[in-house]
Amino acid sequence: MKRTRAHVVISGKVQGVFFRGETQRAAEARGVAGWVKNRPDGAVEAVFEGPEEAVVAMLEWCKNGSPRSRVDKMDVQWDADRREFIGFDIAY
Repeated sequence: MKRTRAHVVISGKVQGVFFRGETQRAAEARGVAGWVKNRPDGAVEAVFEGPEEAVVAMLEWCKNGSPRSRVDKMDVQWDADRREFIGFDIAY
């Protein structure tokens, strides 16, 4: 099973709408490790590591996000899986 890493910045109405908590729930359900955090510019930033299919599924999930969010733009950078994380955290 191929593993990968994606670093993503998500813009739109993504703060104050439970985006981080729902991202954590979705990542844990898919077996993806990493983190998610709010950025000062109003965007949300995340790193997803794990099986390639699961990371791609997380990026698909992020296109819609939490029920009250509105995603306008996603910038994704792919990298090799570093196995840097154990679990998925909300960073502050």
